[in-house]
Amino acid sequence: MKINQLILAGESQTLEFKTTFDKATVESLVAFANAQGGTVLVGVSDKGEISGVTLGKETLNGWLGQIKSSTSPALIPDITAHTEQGKTVVEISISEFPVKPVNTKGRYYKRVASTNQQLSSSEIADLYMQSLQLSWDAYPAGTHTLEDLSQPKITRFINQVNANGRFTLESTGFAALEKLNYITNGQPTWAAMLLFAKEPIRHHVHIGRFKTPDMIIDDRQFTDTLFEVVEQSMKFIISYISVAFEFDGSIQRKERFGYPLPAIREALLNAVIHRNYTDGSDIQIKIFDDQISIFSPGLLYGGLKLDELKSDNYKSRLRNKLVAEAFYLTGNIEKYGSGFIRIRKALLEYPEVSFKAEEMSGGIFITFTQKAQPESQPEPEHSVMLTPQVTPQVTPQVTPQVQQMLGMMQGEQSRQQLMEKLGLKDRKHFAAHYLQSALMQGLIELTIPDKPNSRLQKYRLTPAGKALLMTPPKSAKRPLNLAP
Repeated sequence: MKINQLILAGESQTLEFKTTFDKATVESLVAFANAQGGTVLVGVSDKGEISGVTLGKETLNGWLGQIKSSTSPALIPDITAHTEQGKTVVEISISEFPVKPVNTKGRYYKRVASTNQQLSSSEIADLYMQSLQLSWDAYPAGTHTLEDLSQPKITRFINQVNANGRFTLESTGFAALEKLNYITNGQPTWAAMLLFAKEPIRHHVHIGRFKTPDMIIDDRQFTDTLFEVVEQSMKFIISYISVAFEFDGSIQRKERFGYPLPAIREALLNAVIHRNYTDGSDIQIKIFDDQISIFSPGLLYGGLKLDELKSDNYKSRLRNKLVAEAFYLTGNIEKYGSGFIRIRKALLEYPEVSFKAEEMSGGIFITFTQKAQPESQPEPEHSVMLTPQVTPQVTPQVTPQVQQMLGMMQGEQSRQQLMEKLGLKDRKHFAAHYLQSALMQGLIELTIPDKPNSRLQKYRLTPAGKALLMTPPKSAKRPLNLAP
């Protein structure tokens, strides 16, 4: 492009204006080299006004020497002087550097929109491994040894790989893991520890069921190897997703969960497989009445942009190559880079659920949200809702434990008073099977809702809870004998 066209385009991801040549100019060139390249125009103000520069006989050679001597690896940009409006503007262009990251005097920069930002230590490591096509999880796992790996987990993995048919492992045990590079030079890699450790390393998945942002009904923390933690987390999520039953004229009824389970599972798999395991933060999952959110530490990897995920042909960039390969070989993921495509396809059958992905707080934050429904809607044809609804899904069935507790409630009572009436001593058991279920279904409420953890907290029946107690139980019917 001509200089006047560049100036009209304004500063951007690949263009910077500088009135003079200084160390900030070099920082911009470093940021461009660590991204997709770019151009600095010297002699142009931030507002796009041409101020011009004065050049001597050796000025450009001097600038080039400063750039080379103050960058590592040394950058050698293209430098060209132009005349615009009777003034001199110098164009300094650099391509994306093949070996990253580039630094200037020990400082590393990246280009974000039209600004330069310093790289964090984890981002520096990421760029280094990307440029050498390495993966963090392929490195030997510190002081860990083969004794730290679980043989039953390894055997189960090998059986799943062979059953799936994408790859055949004729060897067993450690020999099979060596073939797949999960063991190198007689030592487990970080991927092996994440997948097969006897004692899982501490990377948590923290899940909570919330009534409001500050009112937690249930709270779990799963710390396990990755295949196991995905299944544990998915079971917990499903336990708090309501379900309706639909009939299409056939004998069998069809379950319809409040959210597309394949999309939820894909999002969970993405969080576990692609998270930054050098970041000590937890994967955080929050389940509300009308929303499920998943936060995974680590921004998009390898320069991948959020807008690219909206297309069906984005290129997958793997932070944890061996972890991703393990889930691929066992059939947990279809192919690399297909997760968001599968989420969008699953959501086609759920127009009442919206999906959003964002980068925030050093990670990826995704949400599935129930869209607000009109107050009055015609009942879907051939659809049976088993209980009255507050949200577009069915309220979970009242368990015998909850029914028993409701029958003992008189006025306002504390947790300890309720447990004594029920003859219970295990607080976790009482919370999981009695208290939280009743709270979630709106059958009881807190007397101090603004301070759910108050030592003075008590519980009382809601109108819905009182109505349930007043409803006479339906008489049981003997099942029809359909035998000939």
